[in-house]
Amino acid sequence: MMIHVFLLLSLCFSYGFLPVASLGINYGQVGSNLPPPDKVLGLLSSLKITKAKIYDTNPQILTTFANSNVELIVTVENQMLAVVMDPQQALQWVITHIKPYFPATKITEISVGNEVFTDDDTSLIGYLVPAMVSIHGALVQLGLDKYIHVSTPNSLAILQESFPPSAGSFKSQVSATMSQYLQFLANTGSPFWINAYPYFAYKGAPNNVSLDYVLFNKNPGMVDPYTKLHYDNMLYAQVDAVVYAMFRLGYSGIEVRVSETGWPSKGDPDETGATPANAAVYNRNLLRRQMRNEGTPLITPNRNHLDLHFTCASLPPPQKKKPKGKAFHFIYHFQS
Repeated sequence: MMIHVFLLLSLCFSYGFLPVASLGINYGQVGSNLPPPDKVLGLLSSLKITKAKIYDTNPQILTTFANSNVELIVTVENQMLAVVMDPQQALQWVITHIKPYFPATKITEISVGNEVFTDDDTSLIGYLVPAMVSIHGALVQLGLDKYIHVSTPNSLAILQESFPPSAGSFKSQVSATMSQYLQFLANTGSPFWINAYPYFAYKGAPNNVSLDYVLFNKNPGMVDPYTKLHYDNMLYAQVDAVVYAMFRLGYSGIEVRVSETGWPSKGDPDETGATPANAAVYNRNLLRRQMRNEGTPLITPNRNHLDLHFTCASLPPPQKKKPKGKAFHFIYHFQS
């Protein structure tokens, strides 16, 4: 099993960026003074970024990214799940939003919804797997399933337990649909996506969680009392907790990818640790881990790989939940 990490990061590209072949971005389009798609593509090319994810199927972006070296993940928005669970509607969606652009535009994956299991609209959970099955069926019908995978990003809030990592388990209220989802992934060879933000665990208990532990700085770490595996950072512990949660439902060998992670560069006065300096440290240290091609303690390096995705927007992506009344700045503006 391999692990990929797609990052939503507070990154300033002027601080000494390290280009790596598997680097990518989450390309959010909500914000002000955003560069047009051609400028974004030029920036990605100059930084040797080869992967990107968008939160819709913006035709301007899909057209602009044609005949480039950038692989794209596109999204079926949450409000469309009830529609595309109908196989005919799913086929029409793929014909309209995918077929005109592929293969010139390297669409490699379709994200069906975003954080559906934890969305305020609980009815979406019932639509999720049927929608994924229908979208995948449409890809099969059009001969595209060998090239394009189907999955959905999940919030860490789907976990009932995450500490220690070996205690990882899914919440009972989502376990039935989660099993169906995992079976779909196993059948189609698609990855499990997780949005993991160590910052929020630190923010919730800053006196009990070491800042160095969540920032990948040197620290004593922690040892899982059951597996005796040593963890020197929270992100890897969170990833392994997801793997153990899948084990508990009887699934192994499903690839895990971190679809979002990051650290806020600014927040409200009570947002402990939300500073540009900490954001830079988090990003820089994680990039260095990427350069070393590290694995998590559970997933050995020769079976593990970190695919880094950054965000080029001044606000978090759409559908990204933050506590009411709180303002988080997860991204810096690009600097030329």
